Amino acid sequence: MLTNLRIFALNHQKIPSLHINNICCCNIRTSLRRSKPHVPPGRNYSSLPGLIGNDIKSLHSIINPPIAKIRNIGIMAHIDAGKTTTTERILYYSGYTRTLGDVDDGDTVTDFMAQERERGITIQSAAVTFDWKGYRVNLIDTPGHVDFTLEVERCLRVLDGAVAVFDASAGVEAQSVTVWKQADKHKIPRICFLNKMDKNGASFNYAVESIREKLKAKPLLLQLPIGEAKTFKGVVDVIRKEKLVWNSNSDDGKDFERKPLLEMSDPELLKETVEARNALIEQVADLDDEFADLVLGEFSENFDLLPAEKLQSAIHRVTLAQMAVPVLCGSALKNKGVQPLLDAITTYLPSPEERNYEFLQWYQGDLCSLAFKVLHDKQRGPLVFMRIYSGTLKPQLAIHNINGNCTERISRLLLPFADQHVEIPSLTAGNIALTVGLKHTATGDTLVSSKSSALAAARRAKREGEKKHGQNSDAERLLLAGVEIPEPVFFCTIEPPSMAKQPDLDHALKCLQREDPSLKVRLDPDSGQTVLCGMGELHIEIIHDRIKREYGLETYLGPLQVAYRETILNSVRVTDTLDRILGDKRHLVTVELEARPSEAPCALPVVEYGGSVSEDLLKACQEAVENGIQSACLQGPLLGSPIQDVAVTLHSLTIHPGTSTTMVSACVSRCVQKALKKADKQVLEPLMKLEVIVTRDYLSSVLGDLAQRRGSIQEVQTRQDNRVVIGFVPLAEMMGYSTVLRSLTSGSATFALELSTYQAMSPQDQSVLLTQRSGSA
Repeated sequence: MLTNLRIFALNHQKIPSLHINNICCCNIRTSLRRSKPHVPPGRNYSSLPGLIGNDIKSLHSIINPPIAKIRNIGIMAHIDAGKTTTTERILYYSGYTRTLGDVDDGDTVTDFMAQERERGITIQSAAVTFDWKGYRVNLIDTPGHVDFTLEVERCLRVLDGAVAVFDASAGVEAQSVTVWKQADKHKIPRICFLNKMDKNGASFNYAVESIREKLKAKPLLLQLPIGEAKTFKGVVDVIRKEKLVWNSNSDDGKDFERKPLLEMSDPELLKETVEARNALIEQVADLDDEFADLVLGEFSENFDLLPAEKLQSAIHRVTLAQMAVPVLCGSALKNKGVQPLLDAITTYLPSPEERNYEFLQWYQGDLCSLAFKVLHDKQRGPLVFMRIYSGTLKPQLAIHNINGNCTERISRLLLPFADQHVEIPSLTAGNIALTVGLKHTATGDTLVSSKSSALAAARRAKREGEKKHGQNSDAERLLLAGVEIPEPVFFCTIEPPSMAKQPDLDHALKCLQREDPSLKVRLDPDSGQTVLCGMGELHIEIIHDRIKREYGLETYLGPLQVAYRETILNSVRVTDTLDRILGDKRHLVTVELEARPSEAPCALPVVEYGGSVSEDLLKACQEAVENGIQSACLQGPLLGSPIQDVAVTLHSLTIHPGTSTTMVSACVSRCVQKALKKADKQVLEPLMKLEVIVTRDYLSSVLGDLAQRRGSIQEVQTRQDNRVVIGFVPLAEMMGYSTVLRSLTSGSATFALELSTYQAMSPQDQSVLLTQRSGSA
């Protein structure tokens, strides 16, 4: 292989040399001494992507395959459904790792953080690039825990397709529904993989039915299992009427036989498969007119004669239109069913050119990309993951950030491979790249080739908007949609070991916030303490652990507290005047406004204007008025928590000539605060949707405990031998619930929490809370 690489290098003198970083391959490492790979113990990585075999024609074909051969996919699921194990098997069978990693052993490729390996869960998404049968696949393994739901959101934003992994014994679980809704929001075609078919209690029919009922999706059964639980040994390919049986003596699952189903050897299985294939053909014909014409014409008499390729093409179209989801099955841990899943990814999920992105027409081939994730590397600094929608990325290229209105330069361009990366000379549209050197770019930023390119695209978008709608198109359409960042529900104080370490802590938190936009950091105005705001107990715990390990700071956390909200119950009208002389100028503002409960729930205050407020005055200071209202609603009068579900109407505004807009904001803010204090006030607490999976023996003790926690039980479902308790519980009552649940059920129960809404506290509970807060103050 080294000889081939030398010949290859001699034949391509004009192409920039290929630098190889962090790839563990003995031969390449010997020849390229300057690369000093760091590989975690126990992993054995293969050679540079594309340099396997002798069919390499040029460097360009390795780095930039045709766009039709690219698949950008994500693996998403509920926690413990087997996403990381499935990813690990995919990498092994595609030739990118030489040994099989295991989550329990802590040696998987995509779970490379110390916290992930210790806990056996995925915390941050990891990107991997590999080839499968001539296709380039950019795969992202996403977390399943609800505390890290933003990681899933921002990755799905840039993907073209997804694989939803389900535990065949549990079917659709709580977080499965959440990630499915996220995929719906971004209109992502997906396929389903029913994993753990070898597990006790695994049921193919139950899992398929739960997809149909809970996700309201139409499953297309492309495979049937051969046996379930302990008897599971392979799958049936419904389309080709073949059985795939894995060799029981094979340790790694690479050896499997594909045999046609025969009447003599498998009469029952053949009958079941023919019925399933006929049902599949009818299902697809109902959803795809082109396929329906074919079936009703040539093959109406005998479906058996219908070519597999025609059926696959129709399934591809139906999947792309998101009218149905192909369903496959297997056991990633037992190395069964992963190769057919890879084939399904390349066959049914779309290439970048099959997704319709309206904004591409405005750039006309110029660079347009979206930064969707930032990592901090001690050696390289910030690493920015980017999805390239059009144009080409190259090292030393200056690019314009539309969101930040600044120009930055890419110093190096890398192909992502978990925590190992390959340096490359260029990357074209449809790919996912890792860039080094971008100092100001954050998650959700749109990056283009230059400011003039952005302005030209804006002009084209404007013309298009005028043609279609007869009005100016909003320039915001140029910005690729970022991600909606959920509001934090937990907060606690964080302190350095000494004041001398405060700048180091501030730097660590700044880096972690850029990596994780769901982490919020604020300074308490009364105590001067730094406050961490996160998505859950585990989220805060992981951040604390990372500060200790990655930045070497022994920090102290205050007690976890719940992020409450406040609102008002009645309408109040107030007037306020601000009269100040600063220097030789007099600043005089008089405001009259009304604060009232809003008709619909809303996080930000609804701002309205009375008829007596002149339009000229409003044009000059509308922004100042709205800033004043919003700043007043950041801290409520009861707990200092944000105010929500409030509408503010400005009835009168008088401004003395020469008054600054800052004074206008200050007067409006003071007036709103006066109204909030005068009104009847109400504390809102976060209400969590809870799902507990428990055996029948411990059900009563779990229900009794939830009743003490002010929980309301909606239903108790039966899932195989287990009971699933679904209900709503105030977040304040769920502190340390995982420890209590383990004690109650001898470690056999699991639970999932998800923010549902904010609800009003009862007068008694509110009184107790206010007494506690005033006592602690």
